[in-house]
Amino acid sequence: MLHLVLLQLATTVVTGLIAGLIAGMPALFSALLGGLCCVIPNGLFALRLFANAQKGGGANPMSFFIGEFIKIALTLALLGAIAWLYRDLNWLALIAGFVVALKSYIILLFRH
Repeated sequence: MLHLVLLQLATTVVTGLIAGLIAGMPALFSALLGGLCCVIPNGLFALRLFANAQKGGGANPMSFFIGEFIKIALTLALLGAIAWLYRDLNWLALIAGFVVALKSYIILLFRH
C-alpha cells in the first residue's frame, strides 16, 4: 500500500510540473493540490489499515468500510476547502492532478 501512495505522490509532482510549464504557477499549485486531495486520504487510510492489521486478531472488515468512508469524506472536504480558499484556482489543472493521482495505480499493473 505504501508503494501506491508514494507512486501517487510522484505522479502528482510530475503532473504539477507539467501543468506549471504549460499554464504557470497557479496551475502548478492547483495540480499539486488536486493530487494531494487523493494522496493524503489514501495515505491515512493505508496507515489505518496497517495499524489494524498489526492487532492480535488481524484486520476487521468493518474498520475497512469505516476507513473508506472517512477517506471519501476527507477527499470531498479537501476539494471543497481548496475550491473555497484558493482564489487563483485552475480547475483543469486541479482535476488533472486529482485524476492522475487516482489512476496512477495502473502504472503498477504494467510493472510486472
